[in-house]
Amino acid sequence: MLLEIERFLKARAMAPTLFGRLVARDPRLVHDLRRGREPGPRMRARIAAFIKAAQ
Repeated sequence: MLLEIERFLKARAMAPTLFGRLVARDPRLVHDLRRGREPGPRMRARIAAFIKAAQ
């Protein structure tokens, strides 16, 4: 999941904090994922839906 997020951020030139705010109202989301946080099934679904909608 983190790899998919990183690709999305690079392709959109989007800041990780903005991504986190838009997806989960959590500007530290990507930072925490990079440090090993594992998203639950609901968060995974929200992230996937956000990325799919933006394409």
